[in-house]
Amino acid sequence: MKYSILSISYCLLLVENASAFTVAPSHLHLLPSQQTTTTATPTTPSTARFSPLFMGRAAAVREKTKSKTDAKKAKTNAIYGKRIIMAVKQGGPDPDANRALGDIIKSAKSNNVPVDNITRAIKRASEASTVDFSESLFEAYGFGGASLVINVLTDNDNRANADVRSAVGKNNAKMAESGSVLFMYDRRGKLEVPVVLDEEQLMDAAIEADVEDFELMDGDEEESSVVYVEIKDTSAMSDAIKSLGYESGLKMSLIYRTKAPVEVSEEEFEKNMLVIDALEDLDDVDSVEHNMSN
Repeated sequence: MKYSILSISYCLLLVENASAFTVAPSHLHLLPSQQTTTTATPTTPSTARFSPLFMGRAAAVREKTKSKTDAKKAKTNAIYGKRIIMAVKQGGPDPDANRALGDIIKSAKSNNVPVDNITRAIKRASEASTVDFSESLFEAYGFGGASLVINVLTDNDNRANADVRSAVGKNNAKMAESGSVLFMYDRRGKLEVPVVLDEEQLMDAAIEADVEDFELMDGDEEESSVVYVEIKDTSAMSDAIKSLGYESGLKMSLIYRTKAPVEVSEEEFEKNMLVIDALEDLDDVDSVEHNMSN
């Protein structure tokens, strides 16, 4: 009898102090008069809920990703605006007569620059009050044998020079003498398309477009392709790819492509990317090329 009373008291104590938990019925040693029949009550499956903290973090990640995407679009638009102004000031506002301007406009459209932005840039370039832009290159050494070619498009050479050197130095990389890095790179046209191109079909289209030579490679993204050509064949290869029905998503650019790729450690790669990110955040920096293969 004493054991039964203690067991019942303990059970009641658990029930009274329970908050978020349900205590399952115990097999107590009760007297026959104390035993009762228990009817099982069906339980409703609980619905998984995310905590406010989790939802807040998810929203923050989405917002950060969107901000980066918006910033990248804004910079792309600004870069092409500068290029158009420079081309117009050098060769006039008619893209048919000014081949350089025509190629830049084609490249801008392939990179989703709005037509209104292109039109405004051409109009601005015709105004006497609009400053001209100039291109320049900087070279730098990163970590693990990595090298960098920094393309600058600016209306203030002194500012650009100071900003580039500051970004490189603050991230413990080193500026290089002119020509000490660039000889390891070739200037090439680069065309990116979000499909896997058939090499034989592309070759036939390239021959039809009078493209002398090209190199077809897998793109960085899954199910994508990259085509490298001589600078003079960039526009023609763009037309060749379009003739195969792959106009949507096609991107065209001029780059410096390394002739001597190097593989660096994971730590060295992260350090080099810090340098590249700092440089690409600068308004005057057009792009940064590197020779890392990983």
